[in-house]
Amino acid sequence: MQKIKSLMARQGLKSPQESMAELSPVENLRIPSKEELRELRQQPIDPQAEQEIIDSIGEVYFSNDSFDMVQHELEVSKRVADLILEKQPSYVKELERVTALQTNLQLAAVICTNARRQLNVAKAGFTEASLGLLANQRRRQLLTGLLKSLRTIKTLQRTDVRLSEMLEEEDYPGAIQLCLECQKAASTFKHYSCISELNSKLQDTLEQIEEQLDVALSKTCKHFDVLHYTKVQMAYTLLGKTQTAMDQLHMHFTQAIHNTVFQVVLGYVELCAGNADTKFQKMQYKDLCTHITLDSYIPCLMDLCKALWEVMLSYHRTMQWHEEQDKQETTPPPDELVASKSDELTVDRSYVKKKLEHGLSRIWQDVQLKVKSYILGTDMSNFKYDDFIVVLDVISRLMQVGEEFCGSKSEVLQESIKRQSVNYFKNYHRARLEELRMFLENETWELCPVKSNFNIAQLHEFKFMGQCRSPSVSPSRQAVSSSYAAQEEQSLFQQYVQDGNPFEMHIEEKEEETEDVLASNGYESDELEKSVYQEYDSDSDVPEELKQDYVDEQTGDAPLKSGSRETIRSKRKSDYCLNKANAPILTNTTLNVIRLVGKYIQMMNILKPIAFDVIHCVSQLFDYYLYAVYTFFGRNDMYESSGLGLISSRLRTTLNRIQESLIDMDPVGENAGVHAPTEDRKEKVPSPHLSHLVVLTNSETLYGLAQRVVATESLAFLAELFESLQSHLDAMMPAAKKPFLQQFYSQTVSTASELRKPIYWVVAAKAIDYEQMLLMMAGVKWDIREIMSQHNIYVDVLLKEFEQFNKRLGEVSRHVRIPLPVSNVLWEHCIRLANRTLVEGYANVKKCSNEGRALMQLDFQQFLMKLEKLTDLRPIPDKEFVETYIKAYYLTENDMEQFIKNHREYSMKQLANLVNVCLGSHINKRARQKLLAAIDDIDRPKR
Repeated sequence: MQKIKSLMARQGLKSPQESMAELSPVENLRIPSKEELRELRQQPIDPQAEQEIIDSIGEVYFSNDSFDMVQHELEVSKRVADLILEKQPSYVKELERVTALQTNLQLAAVICTNARRQLNVAKAGFTEASLGLLANQRRRQLLTGLLKSLRTIKTLQRTDVRLSEMLEEEDYPGAIQLCLECQKAASTFKHYSCISELNSKLQDTLEQIEEQLDVALSKTCKHFDVLHYTKVQMAYTLLGKTQTAMDQLHMHFTQAIHNTVFQVVLGYVELCAGNADTKFQKMQYKDLCTHITLDSYIPCLMDLCKALWEVMLSYHRTMQWHEEQDKQETTPPPDELVASKSDELTVDRSYVKKKLEHGLSRIWQDVQLKVKSYILGTDMSNFKYDDFIVVLDVISRLMQVGEEFCGSKSEVLQESIKRQSVNYFKNYHRARLEELRMFLENETWELCPVKSNFNIAQLHEFKFMGQCRSPSVSPSRQAVSSSYAAQEEQSLFQQYVQDGNPFEMHIEEKEEETEDVLASNGYESDELEKSVYQEYDSDSDVPEELKQDYVDEQTGDAPLKSGSRETIRSKRKSDYCLNKANAPILTNTTLNVIRLVGKYIQMMNILKPIAFDVIHCVSQLFDYYLYAVYTFFGRNDMYESSGLGLISSRLRTTLNRIQESLIDMDPVGENAGVHAPTEDRKEKVPSPHLSHLVVLTNSETLYGLAQRVVATESLAFLAELFESLQSHLDAMMPAAKKPFLQQFYSQTVSTASELRKPIYWVVAAKAIDYEQMLLMMAGVKWDIREIMSQHNIYVDVLLKEFEQFNKRLGEVSRHVRIPLPVSNVLWEHCIRLANRTLVEGYANVKKCSNEGRALMQLDFQQFLMKLEKLTDLRPIPDKEFVETYIKAYYLTENDMEQFIKNHREYSMKQLANLVNVCLGSHINKRARQKLLAAIDDIDRPKR
């Protein structure tokens, strides 16, 4: 404690007791002087400050007047003293710590003094040589580092030469890698003044590399090379500009499309212009396309598509390259650093993939717009058909390329080529209809000598189909079509990924395609025909080969048995199909129509959007041919009153429809502008007129039977052809338009065979003299009283007429094959007319006895017996018609009345005659009046 007190004394400190003693009960209050008060008055008064002073005075001083301020101050001082005494131990303890700290500081000062003394001794102990050695070593190290730095700088100065060499070698990744390393090294020596200039030079070199790299990237748009593109992509990866490279690539592809098509079209325009005028180079591409000539249109289009193919193929191969790279870079990263880089690569790959996928439709859209401008830049209405088909084929192939390229439809190309096609096809079809009319009006309806194995697949116009289900399809065609199908399985990009072009013209293949449809001498089987007739007329057996060949066309009967000469003769008389080895019956006009159908279907096959328009025109070709055949050979007022129903309601409706929609009935008359509007009349064709070289009035030729056969059977063959093409046409027809196609087949094509009846009826009506038979029957006495055993002479005359008719058929068949359906129709018409003539003759009888009716039956049975030897047509047409009428003579009054009501097939005259003849025998006059009244009731609605 004593030490503490002494220490406090040295420091001038007082003890707490001393400090308390010095405190006076009341502090001496000093009264301010006048000057101080004046100064106070002169000072500005701050109300806020005064208020703060007032607020700081305790509230106790303002309590009341009895407040003792001195006493209050003493209490306060006493509390302060008590607090000091209370904290004295803490004060003492802290004072001891301060004293100890002062002692330690004095000890530390002594230690530092001793250390300085020792250091001075150590400094004096070292020699100057030792310190010099260390200094020299340090200087050597510094100079060695400086020399190394100078060498590095010298190498950096010479780097530009090596960079130029690497750029010439197209080693872009190596050049960029070297440049980046140089920049990194330069940043290490940036404290040298010479390095700043080198840094700037390296930066310029890097920018130059990027420019050359961009040029190299643009080269891949036309001719893609894997090694070249790999170098370019590696270079962009080193630069960290993979996404930028992809943006640039798409810009280059767009520019490549524009530059390519412009240069191709410009080359042809300048070539055709034949002068050095450079005005074409300043034109817009769309305007430049309008200067393409017709002669250069197709070659230019081919080159245009080839060039665009190269661009699209390069884009396709670019996508393949990136897909392969994505597959190779799917390994997991080994550490965190590589993982971060892998994340960046993943982002880049995702961006590149999306960019490439989006670019597919963009590239294809640009291609379509360029080709569209080219297509619409030229009027194709004056193109030849083959040239137009080539154009359609090229555009169709381009659309196929586009669909395989990006999987989208070619709406732009379809719309543009559809506009051109519709305009072209309307004009072309109009010209072909006029041409068909000219052919029909000059057609002599002679047989066109085609081979027996003729089918449409042999025609050039149907080669595109590969295999067509025609009336006779060659097995060789099936093999060829299967090979084509196998080749079509590969996409175009797979077929031509390395070499070739889908737009190359395979001229050498076209030269090998030849047509072989015409018979070498016009009649392949004349000798066969002669041998067949010799065998039929001789008593020798029929050769086995012929027995197997000639089989019934309709029923598929078994081959002829040996020795069945009667059957053979029967076939010879009714089936005139033995001539020309059953080759199709065609005319030159028919062949021309078939070729037109092939061309139309080819156009429809290439350009499906106009399929309905084409099929409509195809139907008009058939309609016009059918109408011409009917007009030439079937239009006749004679059979309107025959009551045989030769023209069905369906056929009549078809003919009326064709006449209203297709036939211009007054093309050059005074009322040409009255019947229909101008636009409507453009769709119509004048009605054709039969050539004056065709004679249909000669009885020796059976009134032009050969020409009639050629006309009707060529139409039938054309109908069969259309039937074989129905599935093909239906597949190409839009769903909304298929009812039109079905209606065309059900109401038009199927009615072609129905024309045989009205056309051949004219021959049947004139070939046999039915009027002579009526006159001879009128001279027969029918009211005989005894049963006769000998038939009347008119039967022999009628049979003689049929034999003569059969002979003439044979003569015609030597020139034109008469198919079995034609033979049946002819015989049916003749027999039906003969039987109706018999009924008409029997109806003209004034008086007839029962014996007379028996003679009628005898005559008819004799006729049937002889007729069945002339024809194998079964059953005999209208046999019941005659027999029923003869037997009606024996009916009673009630049965006769029922007979009249049920048999409307007989005329009123025939029924009335039946009643009149029966008068007096078993029908009285009252019954007669009743029956005649019933007949009149039946006839009244017809009036």
